[in-house]
Amino acid sequence: MAPSYRRTLAAALLLGAAAAAPLAAQNTPHLSIGGVGFAQWGAQLDSLSPTNSFDVTRAYLNFIGTFPDGIQTRITGDIYSDADNAHSYRLKYAWFSWTPQSSPLTFKLGLLTTPWIDWEEQLWDYRMQGPMAVDRNHFLTSSDFGFNVEGNIAHEAVDFIATVSDGTGYGAKPSPSPNQHHLYQARVSVRLLKTDDASRVGGLRLTAYGQLGAPPGGGLENRFIGELSYRGKAFLLAGEYAYRSDSTTGSPKVNGSVVSAYGFYKIPESRVGVIARVDVFQPNTSVSHNARTEVIGGVSYQLSPNVRLLADLDRLSLATPAGGTAPKSVTQLLFQSQFTF
Repeated sequence: MAPSYRRTLAAALLLGAAAAAPLAAQNTPHLSIGGVGFAQWGAQLDSLSPTNSFDVTRAYLNFIGTFPDGIQTRITGDIYSDADNAHSYRLKYAWFSWTPQSSPLTFKLGLLTTPWIDWEEQLWDYRMQGPMAVDRNHFLTSSDFGFNVEGNIAHEAVDFIATVSDGTGYGAKPSPSPNQHHLYQARVSVRLLKTDDASRVGGLRLTAYGQLGAPPGGGLENRFIGELSYRGKAFLLAGEYAYRSDSTTGSPKVNGSVVSAYGFYKIPESRVGVIARVDVFQPNTSVSHNARTEVIGGVSYQLSPNVRLLADLDRLSLATPAGGTAPKSVTQLLFQSQFTF
């Protein structure tokens, strides 16, 4: 074979190999294993029986698989403190998703992240302190059995998701009778103004959530949330209003609300940040003087890329104490940590 032909053939083989390399990478199955844990020391300061103790409040183990043809899978185990202060294990997520080639949509089936809480936890970025207001006050669950469609437009200018789920939540025990009711949920977030945070939660955003449906036993379980947020890499300010309307078969409707405002500031060229949050929960809007107000403030320190520390005060004020001897407020001093691997 002539030298010129050999050189041409070699160049063609090299070009073919270079073109095939990205395709091979895309079609190579990949499994990642990771986790996150929340450990803390807490002292209750104004209780009738002051306490202080150490605990691991939550730990998650994540197994995420990426496969050819736009297939992804996830299984997450949840280790948590139960009502007896023992650590129990349950399944938090177990789903597969499919993203068709060149499609802005992803379809997902299984035990799923629900549309609101996962998004808001990413916005807040301090899940280590505790659940979000709508989660803490049992407005919504963070995971449920169902099917969803999600996607974004113009590089997260619009982020959206729609879900149909059982409504039982991931922590519920299976019902002995068939469930004939479902929840229909949707969230859309529109970026009104860009900042230096180009993520799905960055910028000046207007976000809305709606839920219609019934609990497993029948009735109503409707939810509506509106939120305005402004987030850059060093700064967040957000405010939300959440409304619920609940009933069970044969019982009157009960309406409730949550108002939450929160934010953080990360000091430039520093590992230090400050957080602040106020939640006002009204279990029944038709009953006066039943609101619960929670105020949270603290200082965080990023010890390393995978370890964050937080010292904070959490004060819960009760408008109507449960009993004659119950305190009107509960104040906790907390030293909390988040570690990932």
